[in-house]
Amino acid sequence: MKAGGRFFGVMALAALGACKRGGQPDAYGNFKATEVVVSSETGGRLLRFDPREGARLAAGAEVALVDTTALVLQRQEIQQQREAATARTGEATANLGVLRARLDVARRDYERYRRLHAENAATAQQLDRARGDMRVLEEQIAAGRAQIGSVGREAESTGARVAGIEEQLRKSRVINPITGTVLTTYTERGEFVPVGQPLYKVADLTRMILRAYVTGDQLPRVRVGQRVRVSTDAGDGRRRTLPGTVSWISGQAEFTPTPVQTREERTGLVYAVEIQVSDPAGALKIGMPGEVVFAAPGAAPRTGSAPAPPAPLAARGGR
Repeated sequence: MKAGGRFFGVMALAALGACKRGGQPDAYGNFKATEVVVSSETGGRLLRFDPREGARLAAGAEVALVDTTALVLQRQEIQQQREAATARTGEATANLGVLRARLDVARRDYERYRRLHAENAATAQQLDRARGDMRVLEEQIAAGRAQIGSVGREAESTGARVAGIEEQLRKSRVINPITGTVLTTYTERGEFVPVGQPLYKVADLTRMILRAYVTGDQLPRVRVGQRVRVSTDAGDGRRRTLPGTVSWISGQAEFTPTPVQTREERTGLVYAVEIQVSDPAGALKIGMPGEVVFAAPGAAPRTGSAPAPPAPLAARGGR
């Protein structure tokens, strides 16, 4: 009777422990968000800087402006150079037209003197002079074409430089990349910022990520895209439950016992998982702890079970 009483007592404690484990979460972790550090793409003094810690910014909003005075002056200078090159191109084109008209006259004179020379009505000196005049005009036309090409390339070069200045002017306007909340600012209006200087950090706190860890025996029933339940402390002993989706599972163990030799030790391997959680109300915060349940109510029981209770003393040869 004494041995039987001890057996039933152990069985009751095991059942109570199993009930407690059944109410526990499958995994624990902390919330994080995808953070974006926005940097300056051009150097200069900040004429405007709107981001403030805790403020919510819309995607595509212009939030800062770097001084562009030097760029504007440089653009004006290059534009004047391009206008001068364009004017020289027009002048050279007009001169080329005059030379072509003169060349037509010189060719007709040469043909006339060639016929006269054949009839002994013109001297060889007159024919050579007509030929020379024609060749001089041909060389001048070739030089004029080369000049037009050179000035045209100069105009194209200034156009490319203006386009580069326009791009720098565009980059001087800092555009917020995502809709989110400003977490940290690294500068203030009026400061000089070099190229690549971080200005502020922003994150979308309505789409949080719970990074949790599961053991090796839990891993087979966790898959990417799986719907889960995530809960956090809502204060006054209450719990807040939100739906989540497994978005990533680590391909290797985070912590590995040394050495791993038995099946029981293999179940102690820990793998990181990330769960996307939508929180439009903004109740979740970065670093807040969270709990996750992978098996929905009514689903198959969790893998692994409570340790089996010890056998009765009589079965082990006891009293």
